[in-house]
Amino acid sequence: MNRPARPQPAQSFAELLFRLLPFADAASDDLPLARLLRLSLFQVSVGMATVLLNGTLNRVMVVELGTPTWLVALLIAVPLLAAPFRALMGHKSDTHRSVLGWRRVPYIWFGTMLQFGGLAIMPFALLLLDVEGRFTLGLVAGAVAFLLTGTGFHMTQTAGLALVTDLAPRDKRPRAVALHYVTLLIGMMFAAFVIGGILADFSSTKLVQVIQGCAVLTVILNTAAIWKQEARNPAVTKGPEPDAPTFSALWRGFVRDGRNARLLTAIGIGAAGFAMQDALLEPYGGEILRLSVGATTGLTGAWAFGSLIGFTASGAALARGWDPLRLAGAGMVIGINAFLLVLFAGPFSSPLMLYAGALGIGLGLGLFSVGTLMEAMNLAEGEGAGLALGAWGAVQATCAGLGIALGGLLRDGIALLVQSDAPTASMAMRATGYGAVYIFEIALLLIGLAAIGPLVGYRNRLEPGEDSPNARPFGLTEFPT
Repeated sequence: MNRPARPQPAQSFAELLFRLLPFADAASDDLPLARLLRLSLFQVSVGMATVLLNGTLNRVMVVELGTPTWLVALLIAVPLLAAPFRALMGHKSDTHRSVLGWRRVPYIWFGTMLQFGGLAIMPFALLLLDVEGRFTLGLVAGAVAFLLTGTGFHMTQTAGLALVTDLAPRDKRPRAVALHYVTLLIGMMFAAFVIGGILADFSSTKLVQVIQGCAVLTVILNTAAIWKQEARNPAVTKGPEPDAPTFSALWRGFVRDGRNARLLTAIGIGAAGFAMQDALLEPYGGEILRLSVGATTGLTGAWAFGSLIGFTASGAALARGWDPLRLAGAGMVIGINAFLLVLFAGPFSSPLMLYAGALGIGLGLGLFSVGTLMEAMNLAEGEGAGLALGAWGAVQATCAGLGIALGGLLRDGIALLVQSDAPTASMAMRATGYGAVYIFEIALLLIGLAAIGPLVGYRNRLEPGEDSPNARPFGLTEFPT
């Protein structure tokens, strides 16, 4: 009797990975999973830079270097000055003129060099903030470093995702792009835990080593990601046709559709609602709950892990036919409850509640990001993929940056207004500033629910009928009472 062949260990591992990894079914014969995952390495470098800018460095500047929170928030928001140009970056990569025959690779490479340069000079610029008489120089150098890093990873991410849409088959594009956001969250999660572990015993030398090590790793990861990915095609990169529409004309046509404009508005409100705490969560843990640098960096890891859970859950939900915008709305509801946990972690002096809240914020953001990304991918048609993805990224990143800056200003402003001279009242007043920001974020997410609700049901992704969950709107009436 012939016994069935036992699966090889490598084959078994591949099948297990295929089942567990969210959106692993984005692979195809033309773009196998191994190549797709290698291409996603540029997202790991972007996630690593995000952890540094939004997590570790803001904690170090606020607590260890004594920099005012509002100034730190503005520095973190500096990279977002490049965010409004993501749609333009995507359009330029769509129509890039190159004798080498590459459209996306030059933009990824230039973005990599900008990110490397910003990270290389950043630690020395930040250390100047703590040197007497050099604060202004350190502030200017820090702003330049943050701007270079932010411009670099915005350019890399926009062109990289556009390359994914070029390589993936049409029916696999949304899930391929979503898989890249899974790797972004995985990269953030591991970077948070590794950086937090190294900086648990903080010193200026370790800070320089960590940031410059990340700069070198950025070049290595991005080079591996784009190696032999985009085929040379001089016919495509000979430049736009003489009668080709300009970027401004394409953009006006894109936003003229009322549904597109409302979708971008809802994305912006939700992104700002989730992002206001980006510059505050770690200082909140360090200043109010007295957590160490390593422990507060772990908050970013918990946030990233929650986002990863959100991506996994969203992949299963979309496979069952969920409307992407209902998924985004569910993420907002989860985010509201998570911010309530964070809000009460201070009065209860509970690090566990803070970690649970951080994980819940990540979970809600993961659902919200996947839902809106899938909806944006429906707009990424043909040669305009870079423009559509750039528009999604530009609105999300710009509003997130404004939210970060507003969060820092609001926290410091309220704390200044209510703070008294009594030593026992000082801590409570600082907590009041943080709490006001979290309440404002809850209000923004409620407004986002109201904005996104009417869009659900416009296009039924299941079979038409009154019983379809996609045919019902999602909004404030769905909020659990």
